[in-house]
Amino acid sequence: MRTMLMLLAALVAAPALAAPPDAAGSGPTTTQPATIAPKHTTAKAARSRYAPDRFAGRAAKYYQLVWGVDSLGVKLVESGEVVRFTYRVLDPVRAQALNDKGSEPSLIDPRAGVKLVVPKMEKIGPLRQSGAPEAGKAYWMAFSNKGRPVKKGDRVDVVIGSFRAPGLVVD
Repeated sequence: MRTMLMLLAALVAAPALAAPPDAAGSGPTTTQPATIAPKHTTAKAARSRYAPDRFAGRAAKYYQLVWGVDSLGVKLVESGEVVRFTYRVLDPVRAQALNDKGSEPSLIDPRAGVKLVVPKMEKIGPLRQSGAPEAGKAYWMAFSNKGRPVKKGDRVDVVIGSFRAPGLVVD
C-alpha cells in the first residue's frame, strides 16, 4: 500500500515538474536540451561594417576650436617604413603651432615603447610642411618607422610643441 501511494504521488507530481515555469518565474524548472543552430557563414557575413571613429565628437570640436584643425589621421605608408600624420587647417592663426619650424614633432607609441621623429633629408630637410598654413588645405608630416615598431591599429600620440593629439588610431 505504501509503495502504491508513493507511485501515485510521483504520477501526480510528474506533470508539474515537467511544465515550463510560469510568467512570474517561480515554479519548478527543468533543463531543456540545447539546440545548436546551423552555421551559415558567407564571406559577406564574415566582414564587419563597423568602422570606429578616429576620435570622439567632443575631441573633434576641441581640435577645431582650440587648434583650428580637423581630419586628424595617422597612416602607415611606404610598406610600413613611414608613418604619415595628416590634418586639415580650418583657422590658420590657431593652426600656426603645428607648422612652426622651431617645434620638433614626435609620434609616441606606448604599446611599442617608441618615440618616432621626423627624419631630416640631406638636400630636402625635414619631411614635414612648415610654411604658413592656409584655411581649407591639408598638411602632413612623415615619421620614420625604421624596423616597423608601429603597427596598424596601434593608438599613438602626436606631439608638436604644445599641441598634443593622444590616442589616434594608425590606419
